Amino acid sequence: MSLRIDRGLFKYDFIDHHAILCVPVDADVKDIRKRYLQIARRLHPDSSAISTATEKQLASELLSKLVNPAYETLTGERTRTEYTIVLSQMGKRLVQESASVELNSDLSRQLAAAPNIDLLYKNAIAKIAATQYDSLQQSIQVIAQISELNLVYLMRSAGKVSTAPPTAKPTGNSGTSKSNTAAPPPAPVKEDSPSEQYIRRAQGLIDKNQFAQAKVELQDALKLEPKNSQCHSLIALVYLKQNQLKMAKIHFDNALKLDPNDQAALTWKPKIEKALGQQSSSSKVTSPPQTGTKQPDKSGGGGLFGGLFGGKKK
Repeated sequence: MSLRIDRGLFKYDFIDHHAILCVPVDADVKDIRKRYLQIARRLHPDSSAISTATEKQLASELLSKLVNPAYETLTGERTRTEYTIVLSQMGKRLVQESASVELNSDLSRQLAAAPNIDLLYKNAIAKIAATQYDSLQQSIQVIAQISELNLVYLMRSAGKVSTAPPTAKPTGNSGTSKSNTAAPPPAPVKEDSPSEQYIRRAQGLIDKNQFAQAKVELQDALKLEPKNSQCHSLIALVYLKQNQLKMAKIHFDNALKLDPNDQAALTWKPKIEKALGQQSSSSKVTSPPQTGTKQPDKSGGGGLFGGLFGGKKK
């Protein structure tokens, strides 16, 4: 499969890294990292969504030739600055050549005429991102479509003029002051923090007792927000469920440093410390061997972890 793209900004001999990652052209580094991790998991050869050798090969090529270079360019301090300058120049060039710009998709033409370009553009990018790499065979066409949206957005933004018809003003003889009063802007929508989507997925996996997958989600979240107390508390619970008491204690300690009122950490940390103390004491006790006699299991059936949670051995 050819990775050549000839629509949108790519048509102007420009590699549209934002389109490859499906992030807005004004996305910050945190959002870019968050999006990259999502794509990298999807294209990983061990992903459950990739079943055939052909798909694995294509996923590997997309990741190594497009996604990784895009991420490195947009997150490197020097490369990001250089890229942003070129992107700005591209917007000015598009304004000058606007008469010859061709748009292939209905969504791009709709964006070109939209009065509120920012809202439509951001919503369109977010919607496409949800399924961008679901079909690997179609991924290049999807990137081309995103790049066309980026082209329109840059052209509109650089030109500082709206290609949409002016908003109709009230006419007639009403003469009331309300007719000329602009409606108040909508309240800003609170965006998720970079880690909240990972936390939600991890919580769902924990509810299903899928602790290994939950741990991966929370580890990714901590890469983005290492000082998120909720992440530390949740991953501590995951380690606790896996009977890794020392790791659980470390993360509960971190959670309490960041949030002294974290209830899970306040509840479980004393129990873990007690269990670790008992574990340490028992390891120091030596008993004379008793020939032919098996030592009874005093762990409560479920071992140390089973004792903490009051469970039974299955």
